[in-house]
Amino acid sequence: MSTKPRVLVVEDEPTIAEAISARLVAEGFDVEQAHDGLVALERAAAWDPELVVLDVMLPGLDGHEVCRRLQSTRPVPVLMLTARDDETDLLVGLGIGADDYMTKPFSMRELVARIRALLRRVERAAAVGAGSPLPPTVDVNGLRIDGAQRRVWSRDDEVHLTPTEFDLLACLAARPGTVLTREALLAEVWGWADASGTRTVDSHVKSLRRKLGADLLRTVHGVGYALEVGR
Repeated sequence: MSTKPRVLVVEDEPTIAEAISARLVAEGFDVEQAHDGLVALERAAAWDPELVVLDVMLPGLDGHEVCRRLQSTRPVPVLMLTARDDETDLLVGLGIGADDYMTKPFSMRELVARIRALLRRVERAAAVGAGSPLPPTVDVNGLRIDGAQRRVWSRDDEVHLTPTEFDLLACLAARPGTVLTREALLAEVWGWADASGTRTVDSHVKSLRRKLGADLLRTVHGVGYALEVGR
């Protein structure tokens, strides 16, 4: 059995699908393709990929619905591709379980780096007991965060967070009130060594605010974010 990481590429443009697949194979991944939403779900169920590269615009089921159904059966890291630099579109994707996104056209080198970073985070989380920097349970500002089970409650209601959202919240909650730069968050949460994805941080913060309350995370303009305390 292959020990190469399994990546399912879901893209309806054959040229793009082939280019992504060829690059990933060259980088040591085991790759399969699907060109529409229903086939993607069938291949994911049969092949059990470790990561899905998922285009938003697909025939049949669109990428958002595919992502929603994937996450409802077995959570899997999803990197979404979108042709539109539309923030609403991106927030929808993040809100239904996507871990990251890239806007076309994109660099193949950056795509590979993002995929490796996502897979490293999954491995790290499994290796260190959910990968949370938190004690077993933390209570802050009406939130109860269970680092071992990776679950979050706002007041008495459980809130579903994506793996990336949980990691971002845990990173900020481990140092409440402390301002963390976007670059520091990218390095700690995403595992990126450069600052090319600061907008990714901003989009995930907006998604967290929609789920947990607009005032929970404080923006320090030009610097980064902090988890508010004592509000």
